[in-house]
Amino acid sequence: MSSAPSSPVPDRCPGVFRTHTAADGELARIRVPGGVIDAAALEALALAADEYGDGAIEITVRGNLQVRGISDVAGFGAAVTAAGLAGDADHDRVRNIATSPLTGRIGGLADLRPVADELGAHLTAQSWSSGLSGRFWFGLDDGRGDVLAHRTDVTGVAVDADSAVVVVDGRAVGGPMPLADLPATMAHAASTFHDLADGAWRIGDLPAARLAELHERLETVDRRIPDAVHPDPRVGWFEQSDGRVVLGAVVPFGRLTAEQARYAAAVGRPVTVTAEREILIGDLDEAVAETVVRVLAPLGFVFDARSPWVSLTACTGSPGCVRSLADVRHDLRRHVAARHLDDDTPSAEHWVGCARGCGSPPARTCASRRPATDIGAAHADRTLGRPPVRDGLSARFRDEPLPRFRDEPSPQ
Repeated sequence: MSSAPSSPVPDRCPGVFRTHTAADGELARIRVPGGVIDAAALEALALAADEYGDGAIEITVRGNLQVRGISDVAGFGAAVTAAGLAGDADHDRVRNIATSPLTGRIGGLADLRPVADELGAHLTAQSWSSGLSGRFWFGLDDGRGDVLAHRTDVTGVAVDADSAVVVVDGRAVGGPMPLADLPATMAHAASTFHDLADGAWRIGDLPAARLAELHERLETVDRRIPDAVHPDPRVGWFEQSDGRVVLGAVVPFGRLTAEQARYAAAVGRPVTVTAEREILIGDLDEAVAETVVRVLAPLGFVFDARSPWVSLTACTGSPGCVRSLADVRHDLRRHVAARHLDDDTPSAEHWVGCARGCGSPPARTCASRRPATDIGAAHADRTLGRPPVRDGLSARFRDEPLPRFRDEPSPQ
C-alpha cells in the first residue's frame, strides 16, 4: 500500500527533536538501531519519560521507542541526547534499523549486532541521508527470514557466517559480500533511492518506471533469498547457543511504565525490543534469569506465550488520539478481563479506533471498535488536547532502591 503523498512534501513522522502534536501532548520517537538499548540508556529514558512525558515508554511496530504527553520538548531532547539515544537533529530519524532479535544468541547464520551499530554510524555520517523520510526502513536479517517478513526497504540478508546480500523490493542487488562491506552497500542502495525518490517516502511508493530504474542502477543479481517467515512469539525462557538464557516478555499495548523500565534496566544487560513489541533480556545465567522473572513478573511483565497480551494489541485510541472514535485500550482490557483462564489463546488481533489502523503489526487482523456516539460528545469531560494529569509516580519510585541482581562478567 502506498503511503507517500502525491506531491513532494516532507513526511511528519516524529523524532526526538521534531515531535508530533497529539491530543495528549507532544509525542517523540526514539530510534533504537537493531532494537537494542543498553541498561544505562534505558534508565535515563525512563527518568526522562517520567519527568517530561506521561511516565511511560511505548514500543513501536518498527522496534523503536516513543514517549507521549511531553510538556518540554527541549528538556526531553536534551535528556535523550545525553543518554546517547539521539545525535544531531538532521539525522535524528534516519536510524530505522530492524535486526533479527535473536541474532548472535540463538540460531541464524551470522551475528548481525555489530553490523547494526556500524550501519547506524555510517548513515548518520552522510549528508544525503538527512533527506530520507522518517519512514524509510533498513533491515538486517540473519538468514531466518524474520526481518524480510517486515518488508524493510533495504535489507542485508546473511547467506553464511561471514557474508550477506542486499535485498531491495524482493530482489538481490549486491553480493554476496563480506559483512564488513554491508553497511556501505546498504547505504549506497538507499542513496540511489534518494536520488530517484521525487517525494516518495519508501521504495514501495516509487512508480513502476522509477522502481525499474532503481533496480537497473543497483544491478539486480540472480540469487535466491530466504523466504519471509513470521516468527513464533519470542516470549518465555530460551537457551542461548552458549548455554546462557534469553528471557522474552511483553507488557500490555507494548507500554512500559517508567518504573517497569527502570527495573528492567536494573538487570544490567542490554534490552532488545522487537517489531512485535516484545522485550528480550539476554546473556543471563540460569540463577539470574530466575531472579529476573520473580522480580519482573509481579510488575506486569508477561513471560507466558499463551497470554492474550501476546496476540492482542491496540492503537492509542481516545483520548490520546483525536481521530479515534473509541477508547479501544479500555475496550480491550475489558475484553481480556472477561476471558476465562482456560480459554484458548486468542488469534492475533489489533484493535483500532478509526480506519487508519495506526500501529497495525504485519500479519494481524484489525477488530474495529467504535461507539455509537460522536467521540467529541462522548468524551467532552476528558482532557482531550491537554497532557494527562500525572499520578505522582516520580515521588514514589525515583529514589526507591532497585533490586540487586547477582553480578556476572559482562560479555565482550
